[in-house]
Amino acid sequence: MFWTDMIDIQRVNHFYKSTRGPVRQVLDDIHLAVSEKKLFALTGPNGGGKSTLFRILAGLLQPGSGQVRLGGMDIRVHPVAVRKLMGIVFQYPALDGQLTVLENFQIHASLYALGKNVLEQTLEEDLGWTGLKDRLHERAGNLSGGLQRRAELVKALLHRPRLLLMDEPTTGLDPGARKAFWETICNFRDRLGLTVLTTTHLFDEAEQADRVAILHQGKILAEGTPESLVRQLGEEMIVIHAKNSENALQLQQKLSLKDNLTVHRQGRELRVEGATPAVIEELIHQRQDLFQDIAIKRPTLQDFFIHITAPAAQESA
Repeated sequence: MFWTDMIDIQRVNHFYKSTRGPVRQVLDDIHLAVSEKKLFALTGPNGGGKSTLFRILAGLLQPGSGQVRLGGMDIRVHPVAVRKLMGIVFQYPALDGQLTVLENFQIHASLYALGKNVLEQTLEEDLGWTGLKDRLHERAGNLSGGLQRRAELVKALLHRPRLLLMDEPTTGLDPGARKAFWETICNFRDRLGLTVLTTTHLFDEAEQADRVAILHQGKILAEGTPESLVRQLGEEMIVIHAKNSENALQLQQKLSLKDNLTVHRQGRELRVEGATPAVIEELIHQRQDLFQDIAIKRPTLQDFFIHITAPAAQESA
């Protein structure tokens, strides 16, 4: 059979056994396909199952049931070939801080039997635009967090894999370093024709992907392009900050009586979908005593997540 998807996940379930409690299902009937040369983000809040699915893809954990194919190969049947197919960037640093950057690269290259000339050629191609070219002989532990993550990315791609897996790769980075890291990822993806799958709990990062899946409580709630998911909320939404939680509940009750409005409440904040100018004007004139400010904004992927998990969100006090 000819496979066009780099990642093909069918009916994957996984359970964790506890010595003190019942068996807990952490992945529930996962179906997912990622096309070649695409950047795919697996997002959702922490504890939703992202890291478990990542560990299965990385070959660190066998699924409880179901089938996973990478590059058309079943991960159970062809574990060695699948491992050569991928590069991995883990959530926590994997560089040896006592060794130089170059020594870290050399050790990793030896795992794939890359000769000195091949390594030098690869580094020549990769280092010029990563900020690492003049830092090869420094201890890896002396680099900034952003440069360490870029060094890990270079290391993961030394053997020129077709698939890059990343687990929360920007953990601990400031906004500037996060932006630079994502630019580096996109540069590699475009230049090498990589397929990239990354997990992230940051919805603004997931919006940069070609496609995204939202994983929550072990289930995929939605999958598609970020634009297509957000578009389901319309062009604009209203965000209201009430003076206190009691006022927020009063506003929610009042707005929920109106037709064609969807209201989500989290603490003092309300997000209103489908509000017309007339509704906003009425709110400002009649119930201004209940809120501090009101704003019109374009919906985001995080707003979409709140929308599809509305029953839980609306009960938040």
